[in-house]
Amino acid sequence: MIRNLKPGSQDGVVLLEALAAILIFSFGILAFLWMQASATRQVTDSKYRLEASFAANQLLGDMWVHPNNLSTYATKNEAVPGLPNGKRTVVVNGNQVTVTINWQLPGETKAHRYEAVALING
Repeated sequence: MIRNLKPGSQDGVVLLEALAAILIFSFGILAFLWMQASATRQVTDSKYRLEASFAANQLLGDMWVHPNNLSTYATKNEAVPGLPNGKRTVVVNGNQVTVTINWQLPGETKAHRYEAVALING
C-alpha cells in the first residue's frame, strides 16, 4: 500500500537536521582547537619561566661559590640565551643580590619578568 503524503510536507527535514548536526560538530571542533592553542601557550610560557628561574639560580649559585667578588657580577641588560629577547640585570647592594630577568615572546606586547633576591654571606 502506498501512502500519499502531501507534497512538500517533509521536504528538506533531513537536510536541515544534517546542517544542524554539522554546525554543532563545528563548534565542538573549534572549542577543541581553542583549548589546544591555549594549552600550548601555557606550556610555552611555563618553559620560559623555568629557563629564567634556572638562569637566575645558576648565577646565584656561582655567586655563592665566589662571595668575595660580588661587585664583578653587576650587569645591566645582559643577553640571556634560551629566552626570546631575554635580558638579565644584576644589582649588588652589599651582600644582597637581585637578579632580574626579562623576556618577551614574539607577537606579544607584554614582557615577562622573573626576579630572585638572595643574601650572599662571605
